This record gives sequence, C-alpha cells and structure tokens, in this order.
Amino acid sequence: MTSLDHEFFRRQQAYLTRRQLFRSAAFGIGGMALGMLGCGKPEPPKDAISEAMKRALHLAPHAKRVIFLHMAGAPSQLELFDYKPELAKLDGQLCPDSFLKGKRFAFIRGVPEMLGPQFAFQQHGESRAWVSELLPEFSKQVDNVTFLKAVKTEEFNHAPAQLFMHTGGTQPGKPSFGSWVTYGLGTDNDDLPGFIVLVSGESQPSGGKSLWGSGFLPSNYQGVEFRSQGDPVLYVNNPEKVSRDVRRRTLDAIGDLNRREYEEVGDPNVLSRIEQYELSFRMQMTVPEATDVSQEPDYIHELYGTKPGENAFANNCLLARRLAERGVRFIQLYHRGWDSHGSNDFENLHGGFKARCREIDRPMSALLTDLKQRGMLEDTLLVWGGEFGRTPMQENRGGKTNPFKGRDHHGEAFTMWMAGGGLRPGYTHGATDEFGYYPTEGAVHIHDLQATIFHQLGVDHTRLTYPFQGRDFRLTDVHGEVVREVLG
Repeated sequence: MTSLDHEFFRRQQAYLTRRQLFRSAAFGIGGMALGMLGCGKPEPPKDAISEAMKRALHLAPHAKRVIFLHMAGAPSQLELFDYKPELAKLDGQLCPDSFLKGKRFAFIRGVPEMLGPQFAFQQHGESRAWVSELLPEFSKQVDNVTFLKAVKTEEFNHAPAQLFMHTGGTQPGKPSFGSWVTYGLGTDNDDLPGFIVLVSGESQPSGGKSLWGSGFLPSNYQGVEFRSQGDPVLYVNNPEKVSRDVRRRTLDAIGDLNRREYEEVGDPNVLSRIEQYELSFRMQMTVPEATDVSQEPDYIHELYGTKPGENAFANNCLLARRLAERGVRFIQLYHRGWDSHGSNDFENLHGGFKARCREIDRPMSALLTDLKQRGMLEDTLLVWGGEFGRTPMQENRGGKTNPFKGRDHHGEAFTMWMAGGGLRPGYTHGATDEFGYYPTEGAVHIHDLQATIFHQLGVDHTRLTYPFQGRDFRLTDVHGEVVREVLG
C-alpha cells in the first residue's frame, strides 16, 4: 500500500468503526478512488484526488488504448507465420525421441509422425516477413507489424492458458488485463465502459467470462460484453411502458438507498454499485449510436467485408474501431474455432482452420488500414494471438495417427504479432529452431508480453498493484520484463 493510501485511511478512521476500517482497507487504492466519489463521506484533500487519478501513469505513454484480438483455440504458427522448410523434409517420419522425452502433451501418445507445413509461404514487404498463402490480405500489412516468433507459456490446455494470457493466473478469480488497465488509467469516455468485450459466434471461449472478470478489483472494472447482433447490450433499453424519466427517478431512489447503506457500513462496493447503475443509465443514450455500424459508408463495409446485423468477426473489428474512436480504453475480441487437432472434418488444418483464416484475414487487415489512415494506429496498440501454439508433429490421439491433418497443443514457442502503439513496425523479434519446436533467440514469456503492453500504455507493471488477502497483487505476479527490442 502506498503512502497516499495510508494518509487516506488515517483520515477515514475518524468516520469508521474498527471493523469498517478493516473492510475499507481491503480495497486499497481502488477503494480510495471510489471513496472520492463522495456519497456521504468527507472528501480527501484535492492533492490526494489528483495523485490518485494518475496512480498508474508512471512513464510517458505511447498508446492510449489496446485492441486485443484473441484467436481462441490456438492457431498453428507453422501454417501462418513460422516457415520451416526443414520440417517439410521430415513429413511422415517418426518423431525423434528428443522431442518426446520428459514432455507432457494434451493428446499425443506414443510416437507420432512429423507433419510438414501444409500451405505455401512467401516473403512480403520490405521487411521480407514470411506469411502463408492463407492470409493474402494480411501479407500486405507486414511492414506495419511487429512479430514475436518465440512466445512461450507453461500452459497447454485451453482454459488455463487463456486465463494465464488474460489474467496472469491459471485459476478463475484474478482480475483480467482490461480490468487492470481501466483500474489504473480509467477511460476517456465516461458514458461508455472502459473495458468492452466482443465475442464472435454464440459460445464463449474455454476460459469463460472469467477472462474479462474484475476478480478482486471493484466490480465496475470488469469487462462489459457487447454483441454485434441484436441489442448490443442485454437490457440496455427500458422495459415496455417505462419512460426515461421513470427510470431516472427509480435510479435516484435506489441511489439514495445505496448511499444510506454506505454511510452505515462504509463498504466501497456500494459505491461501485452506484456507479454501475449510473453508467448503465448513460449507456442507454450512447451505446446504440456507438454500436450502429450501419452508419458507416459503403467503402468501409467493403474494406472490412461487414454485413450489419451479423454476429461476425468482421463486424466486431469495425465495432472495435468505432469504440476506440470514442475513448474506450481496452477492447477485447474473441474469435473461436482454432483448435485444429485433426480429429474430424472440422478440427483439421484443411477444414476448420482454413475457414477461420478466411474469416479473419480481411477484417483484421482492414482494421490495421483503417486505424492507420485515421491517424489512430500510432496511439492504439493492436495485439493478435492465441493462448499457445501447435506441435511440429501430427497428433496421434490414443497412439494412432488421426485420419485428418492436425497438431497438438504446444506452449514452448508460438507466434504473436502487435502493431502501432509506439512499437517497431516491420520488425521480427525472436526465432525458433528448424522445426519450430524450441526458441533459439528472443523468447518472450506471457508475463513479458503483459509487461510490454503495460509499458506502452505508460504503466510500470511492477507498480500497478492491489492489496488482497495479505499481499499486493499485480497482473504479472512477480515476473515479467519489458521486451525493449520491440520498442520504437
């Protein structure tokens, strides 16, 4: 807890019982910030307020916002970005024992066959980056992109790996990345949530809603899920025969009850509840306009390949740009269906995987183009990747080679890319061995990635902490180093 926190709670002791003091103290800086909303408590000094508002801005920021494109299910880097011609020569041969000894896999049993790259690769742009034939539109963007070729994680099952990527831990209950960012930096639009989530399709990613939960942070920092089909937010409209004036009077009455409760118990969660009610009321006016992609001109729809009203990745990419324009701090997109085991017609590299590539290629490339031509890419950090990578050998579930082409989960090395936000464009960091199995240089751990994103937002990841259960927690736990080679 900072010296600022101690001063605040010393002043609060005059108004709290001993039990209430301990309850408030459990909320640390977040509780202090909520307490500054007033609502029945004396306000702390003005200098404390100004310090609290910039508690996380430790460095000169290069990015104002993040758009994180997560490919849930883990796409194969060996079919997209990590070209391995030597692996092609081993196609169909039995996997070397050195690849298997002492290793754990999700499904591989016994000795699998090696699997060469399934699609053609070419170099593109001045940076001469390798991209497969599956991403023809994205291949035109490589000079705007920073590749991380040797990202690594300890997790090899989907839900724990997704949680690790987005919360820094493998169990539900820790705050998500977007929650940490909005807790530290707030939002540039008080009429929209600072952290918004967009999911393609009807089902949630394996990690569930914990991927955008606020954990032990105050609940108003959790992600708010928007939809690209139907009402953008469930129950955003008033019930039938309930006018806005009636809703306003109802909220005023509820707010009065909540403020009385806060005066009695001193629980900062009550203030969080009040703010959520008020934000929801304001969202009734702002959300319909912000999410109406039909307002976009025809050439934008042609660029993204969007069809208003569809629940599609393309619509979510366009919606992400509209939300970024309106000051939303952290925008998280999830696109499912990348789990390419080769166990059936859908889960294989020549079926579902190719379909997923067609779904993302044009929209994510359009998002890069659109942000750049609007002058937003320089202060928007765009991040793309899955929760882990794929093995250079074919999956052999049950000890038998699957009838379709597919790969098992692999956390030792995989590819992600980032763009904008002050990074080095047209740069590739890190490399893997000739089979794409192990990093040979520039390995980037998930905590390093998180630390680097924070750095570009102006946040020192070691200093943005929150007291919980007797110690200070942070997104990167006790790990993480900024990958300075990728900084512009």
